[in-house]
Amino acid sequence: MPGWGRAGAPGAGAGSPGRRPAAAWRRAAARWPAVARLPLAALLLAGPLAAAELPPASERLPREPLVVDLAAQGRQVGRPGGEIATLVGRARDIRYISTYSYTRLVGYDAQLTLRPDLLARFESEGDKVFTFTLREGHRWSDGQPFTAEDFRYWWEDVATNKDLSPAGPPEFMMVDGRLPRFEVLDPARVRFTWDAPNPRFLPELASPRDPFIYRPAHYLKRVHARYAAKADLDAAAKQQKLKGWAALHNRLDAMFEQSNPDLPTLQPWRVTNIAPATRFVFVRNPYYHRVDAQGQQLPYVDRVHMDVAASGLLAAKANAGEADLLFRGLNMEDIPILREGERAKGYRTHLWPTARGSELALYPNLTATDPAWRKLNRDVRFRRALSLAIDRRTLNNALLFGLGTEGNDTVVEGSPLYRPEYRTLHAAYDPAEASRLLDAIGLDQRNGAGIRLMPDGRELEIVVETDGESSMLTDGLTLVAEFWREVGVKLFVKPQDRTVLRNRAYAGATVMVAAQGLDLAMPTAEMPPDELAPVHQDTYAWPKWGQYVETKGREGEPCDVPEARALIDLNGQWMATGDAEVQARVWAEMLKNRAENQWVIGTVSGALQPVVARNRLLNVPDRATYSWKPTALIGVYRMDEFFWGSNPKEAAR
Repeated sequence: MPGWGRAGAPGAGAGSPGRRPAAAWRRAAARWPAVARLPLAALLLAGPLAAAELPPASERLPREPLVVDLAAQGRQVGRPGGEIATLVGRARDIRYISTYSYTRLVGYDAQLTLRPDLLARFESEGDKVFTFTLREGHRWSDGQPFTAEDFRYWWEDVATNKDLSPAGPPEFMMVDGRLPRFEVLDPARVRFTWDAPNPRFLPELASPRDPFIYRPAHYLKRVHARYAAKADLDAAAKQQKLKGWAALHNRLDAMFEQSNPDLPTLQPWRVTNIAPATRFVFVRNPYYHRVDAQGQQLPYVDRVHMDVAASGLLAAKANAGEADLLFRGLNMEDIPILREGERAKGYRTHLWPTARGSELALYPNLTATDPAWRKLNRDVRFRRALSLAIDRRTLNNALLFGLGTEGNDTVVEGSPLYRPEYRTLHAAYDPAEASRLLDAIGLDQRNGAGIRLMPDGRELEIVVETDGESSMLTDGLTLVAEFWREVGVKLFVKPQDRTVLRNRAYAGATVMVAAQGLDLAMPTAEMPPDELAPVHQDTYAWPKWGQYVETKGREGEPCDVPEARALIDLNGQWMATGDAEVQARVWAEMLKNRAENQWVIGTVSGALQPVVARNRLLNVPDRATYSWKPTALIGVYRMDEFFWGSNPKEAAR
């Protein structure tokens, strides 16, 4: 069918491309022992509701749906129908559909204000007591009610169940080492209560990767040992070569991974097939909770196709007209080839400014195991010297066509927390001052080639490791190597697999890493500043300090640099208050500390992100900010509001 309208039906059923046939599910189910005695058989054989089985739209919507005011956003009311084709570099990347579609309990709007989404309302009392009210009559994609029971199931039967969650609930649910009190007030209301403020609770719920603090209880209870015979579940798990019922439950509980087509969802589209496949088909959720001002149920588009292609070919395939919408996997270097195909293939290339602290950032490892490098990296004069030795103007011209902003790895100008001095401090090109600082450290001896010598006689050769996935990084490092050689510092680039790189960093084996800079570069004071502090092991500047905090002292090592320790204390102050003025002060102090100490050496920011969209695909912003946090890539711009401005079947190709 071409569309849903107000009371239509999905355009894809069991025969959709890539859908695993029901017979295949039956064959799989037949291999499970005692399946006839379990509700599991029905679970496995569940499929999309046929058009004739769907009730009218008025019965599919919550009593109080989320009404979208498109006119207030400068958008058009759309027409239902059609499909969007996009590309992914790997099959597992289909999981980012939940980032693109961005359906959350609470989420940011385009102005970065938190709003209720799946929730009808939320109330916060001093960031200690959070009361959530659900939309009456809201249903999962299979038509079953979405109620407080789905929150209770997640909290009591998943998050705090040692078999399913050995590490316990997500870390953001902990305050001062304590979990909240959870209450079901009635079928439509739940409450989380902490003794101290938890100001990051709501921002985490609005994050690009949804923590999903609810689950479809009616579906997953069938494979939970509390509600079904454990022996039968274990036997079924064994047939699937899984260790037991918990592994079986976790495989089916794929809220983010999108690897279980029969798992009910609240997102605008649900996946219909599983890997291995080269095309993944998502069909619209008939019980989605958003409508436009005319009462048309969103999403407008019936289906989203995600085709797997080699990551190096994404731009070429977009140029050939093989994508209706594409952004992830494209970069600034692809703009020329994308522009070439616009007229012939009927698409346009929007250029969105990115909100990233630096396109190329250098992370000296302050927790490196090599004692000589650890000492150098911890000397602020060394870090400042390396910063002052970089000609950022040349980098800007070479990497960003001169359109970028030169300076430190810090927040961008669009953030209310931005200050010019955060960008410029110790970031001018001054090789004479860089040489003076290096001499003052004691690196004043050179070999015949002009390379400085370390105190132990080794050449001052910095091995800069990178994941090798970005040509912008490798091209930029080639230039940085030339700049540093002028002051007697040698640079060697070592690309490798990202997983290997991370493991080396966590073990203290890296001396310096090159990667992109600050992810949350357009924050408000109400967003957590923990990316600035050594509290996570995945920050290349201090992985062992982050390990120590994350594991509560079981691994890693305690931070023993006073200036870095100050960041941990400031982060703790932010986490302990709901006072907006205190939060803003903490952000300012942490950003100033970051600029003064050059923990991360930034170079240039402000790359343009190509966003390819068909000419007839409407409501796609011509210009918007692109970031992982807080915009969830394109998420806050509401992909469910995109629609085809002409006949959907013609416009889709």
